[in-house]
This record gives sequence, structure tokens and C-alpha cells, in this order.
Amino acid sequence: MLTVIDPPDSQWDDFVSRQPRAHVLQFAAWGALKSAYGWSCARVALADRDGALIAGAQLLFRALPLGLGTMAYLPMGPYAAPDHWPALWDAVHRCARQRRAAFLKWEPGLYLGALPPDCAAWGFVPSAQTVQPPRTIVLDIAADEDTILARMNQGTRRKIRQSQKNGVRCYEGAAADAVTFAAMMQTTGTRNAFGVHEPGYYRLAYDLFVPAGRAALLMAEHDGDPLAGVMAFAAGDTAWYFYGASANIKRSLMATYGVQWAAVQWARARGCRWYDLWGVPDADESALEAQFQQRSDGLWGVYGFKRGWGGRVVRSIGAWDYVYRPLVYNLYKAALRVRGQGAK
Repeated sequence: MLTVIDPPDSQWDDFVSRQPRAHVLQFAAWGALKSAYGWSCARVALADRDGALIAGAQLLFRALPLGLGTMAYLPMGPYAAPDHWPALWDAVHRCARQRRAAFLKWEPGLYLGALPPDCAAWGFVPSAQTVQPPRTIVLDIAADEDTILARMNQGTRRKIRQSQKNGVRCYEGAAADAVTFAAMMQTTGTRNAFGVHEPGYYRLAYDLFVPAGRAALLMAEHDGDPLAGVMAFAAGDTAWYFYGASANIKRSLMATYGVQWAAVQWARARGCRWYDLWGVPDADESALEAQFQQRSDGLWGVYGFKRGWGGRVVRSIGAWDYVYRPLVYNLYKAALRVRGQGAK
């Protein structure tokens, strides 16, 4: 006999941590972070008669314009054995409808060497509008450091070593460094003309994840000047590079390379197998290589940096939508087309 419950944070996080495809976007702290910035969060889990969790999903909800209900969003989950999928989906859809969702957007994520789910068989339709970048570069960091370095291109190796020779010091940042990092993110966004969160977002991310051991803020400094920072997160056998920032001074010291290497070393020390650089343009590798030197818009601006780290370009299975209210869903897609986001 299975029961549907909303588990407490500690029980939920323990359940997520034990999953083969554990992902940081399913931790309770991610729900708390997004809930502080326009979303709300709900968890749906199936428990056995002893109260142990055997399946579950963390959902996020965001209000649609004009009071048309909400968009439900399921990132990088859910978790269930094959015979528990039907009951879990029933509970997920019931939760979404209770929160006035017009549709549920599901991004299952990467399936490295594993068979992806049959999304269409569960009533989902493919969507061109994604929340997370569907294509990324993943490094295999299970080998020794010399092997990992040997996979990089010559320029990236040289810049890592140059940062070390130049006396750039990398270290794990404390709460005070989170304030510095948040300010540096604003500098980076202004310089490179891309959107960033307001400073409090990064400070809250630090408070929610770093003390719990699920993230680290790696900082690089030279003679007391903060030069660069990386906030990396980890769950299971994977670490993710979500946020990176750099100052406008002393850029020739290559601190961004030194601090990214420090983040890779942090992930290896945790026992991670994969280091996900989290987002490159959604184009095949031949197009990426042909165009990256001519383009700097969107994720093209970071592809030139990420390509040098010796990883492989991989694509998730994208975004899939389950529609509850077709009229509202069609209005939503029409609005996206007007805004030029290409939803089909």
C-alpha cells in the first residue's frame, strides 16, 4: 500500500541523494531558492507502509500573466522505479491541477549512458521552449589530474598554469566572499551584456547550499584583489558549474582559468565522476566550431571558454509539456512566438 505525502526537507534530500541520477535542482534548497524569487514549490512523494520514500518529484510553479493560472515545472527528475511511474504521475498531475497549472513543463535532463524515458508514452508533447540550456559540455573527471589536463586544449592548459605562475591564489570562499562574488556577478553581466540575478540571489544560494556541503564558492585573488569566482554544486556523481564571475582588473593573470580548475579539483575531491559546464548554444558540434569565433550573443559568449576544457558536447532530451488547459497553453505559445522565443 502506497501513500502520497509531502516529505520534510531532510527526508526528501536524503532520498534524492541516494538516486543514481541525483540532481541539485531536486534538492529542497533549490525549491527554497526559487521560492524567494517568484516561484513556489511543492513536493509529491510515494511512501510505503513504513514511511520510506520510494518515488517522488519536486515541482516549481510560476504565475502566468493575466491571472491565467500557473506553469508547473519539473526539473531534472522525477525519481521512480518502473512499476511506480503511473502512481507517481497521477500524484504529480493532481498536485499541478490543484495549483491551477495550465501545463506541466518537464525537463528530464541528461542520460549519460542510460536509456531516457519515453515522454510521449506518458502524454507529454515536445516543447521548443526550455528553462535550462539543453546542450552542455561534460568533463569526465574520474581520471588523474594529468590525464584531465591532457584532454584540454593547449591554450586552456597554458592559461591554468599561467594563473598559478602569476601568483593567483584560489580558495574556498566564506560568507563574506559571497558578498564579493555577488557584486562581481553584476560586473560580469554588465561587461558581457548578459542577464544576471540580483546580488541577494547569490548570497542566498551560498547560505542554502554551501554550509550543507552541496556547493562550494571557489574564489581567486591576487595581492588582496578578488579577481574571479565560481559557484559549483554537486549531487551524486556529478558537479555543475552554475555561476561564474570575474573582475575588470588584472585580467591578464588568467584567474578565471585558475578558479575553474580549482572547482574541478573540488568536484574530484568529492568523488564526482562528471563536471557539467552547464550550457552552450543549442547547435550541433560542427556548427559550434564553425561559428563561435564570430558570435558572442547568448551562450556563444561562453562557448569559446568552455570548449577548451576537454569535455564532450552532449544534449539532454529537452523539454516536454503535459497540457491541462489547451486554450491557455495555446495562448502561452502564441505569446512566446510574439516575443521571438520560437515556441512551436
